[in-house]
Amino acid sequence: MLLPLSYLVLRASEADFATIWALIMRPRTGQLIVNTAALVAGVLVLSTFMALPLAWLVSRTNLKARRVVNVLVVLPLAVPGYVMAYALIGLAGNYGFLNQIFGVTLPRPQGWWGATLALSLYTFPYLYLNLRAAFSGLDASLEESARALGATPREVFLRVTLPHLLPALGAGWLVVGLYVLGDFGAVALMRYDVFSSVIYTQYSVAFDRLYASWLALMLIAIALSVVWWESRLREGAHYARTGSGSGSGPRRVRLSRGGQIAGWGFVALVVTASIGLPVAVLTFWMTRSPVGPVLPDLLQAFGQSLSVAVPSAALAAALALPMAVLAVRYPSRLSTFINRIGFVGYAVPPLAFALAFVFFSLQGAQFLYQTYALLIMVYALNFLALALGPIRSALYQSRPSVEEAARALGYSGPATFWHVTLPTIRPGVIAGMVLVFVIAMKELPIAFLLSPTGFRPLAITMFSRTSEGMLVDAAPYAAAIIAFSAVFVGFVLRHDRKAGS
Repeated sequence: MLLPLSYLVLRASEADFATIWALIMRPRTGQLIVNTAALVAGVLVLSTFMALPLAWLVSRTNLKARRVVNVLVVLPLAVPGYVMAYALIGLAGNYGFLNQIFGVTLPRPQGWWGATLALSLYTFPYLYLNLRAAFSGLDASLEESARALGATPREVFLRVTLPHLLPALGAGWLVVGLYVLGDFGAVALMRYDVFSSVIYTQYSVAFDRLYASWLALMLIAIALSVVWWESRLREGAHYARTGSGSGSGPRRVRLSRGGQIAGWGFVALVVTASIGLPVAVLTFWMTRSPVGPVLPDLLQAFGQSLSVAVPSAALAAALALPMAVLAVRYPSRLSTFINRIGFVGYAVPPLAFALAFVFFSLQGAQFLYQTYALLIMVYALNFLALALGPIRSALYQSRPSVEEAARALGYSGPATFWHVTLPTIRPGVIAGMVLVFVIAMKELPIAFLLSPTGFRPLAITMFSRTSEGMLVDAAPYAAAIIAFSAVFVGFVLRHDRKAGS
């Protein structure tokens, strides 16, 4: 985890103080800070407005076909952010999908609004998964006690339910915020300058690696400060029952006919925007050329993507479990430090993270250079935060007294974890593995720099076709990423007992 910092510090220290000061004090740097903060704030607000009602409808109401809704609102995780941005751009304008099919011309989204909309439609499932797990694990007797004491529904939500959702909201906001800080594809397509896009431009176009290194260090400083504040807000908080008696499962709110219609209307609006739009645009492109001739290459690319995404998800969960247990069950300065380190890889821009490991493998471990082992290890470290958040939230809601009772009955520490703790936090573990798997299937900058010879996964093939203007040829690969990731997400959620039940 510390290798990217070492690499960037090494690069950044190659100039004298006057040069460094001039780089930092550029007016463009201040504008990048404002743009990046505005983008993160916009995405967090919009994604929360989508994720919170969806999680409540699935977990706490009798909305019809909740299992279907649960799968549909997680499916946007299978759509890469750059595909979502391209779909929004392709929807509008004179040559857009709407004008070609329906004769309707809309202005093309771009800048802050376009980037915020594209990233919100892609990232809101991260927040939804955290909130759904929190709603499912919430002790309903707390809300019932508040109602019995005369609290109104609004007071119950604001004073009982919402405080217990804060760990999930914090974990989700942290994951979404860090992703937005490091995103490159969506902001570049929307022509909105933020730290990540300018870093890439300085690396690949201007070849000003000194300025790029300092921008990357500033971006890392911003991300680490966000992680630090999120951790400080959680310190000393307790969300599990400590008194006598047993908790009760969530009781569902019975929606009226109008409530059912309104609920499904909201679901349809979000699903249409996040899934229907990219699918419709990709279908439009795919009808322009037969898919049969590209099937052999398509299957080979999918197999190569799968060969690194599955072990990366398993390795990330294996690394996140002990870190989450240390942070929640054995809080100390050391466990807090280890927990924060888990977010460093996700906070570092993927391009800089990959370059650091290229430098490391060439200088200190040449046997790892361009191997599957190095690629899988970098994926797992880079996406470790995605697995850590849901697991940590599940542990916060798991009652320590049950584990203590198991140990009092003679269970060893490992046996207690295997038979008591792990089944309790299973939804969080599954959610974390799904998040890592899906994002690994779509990862691009790391795969570009660390791919073994001959490794051509779906993301690289699609990006190569798109960058060459071959949108029709790129469409089957983009559709494959969406389709196969969606099938896997649905398969995993089908075995999640708490999903939508």
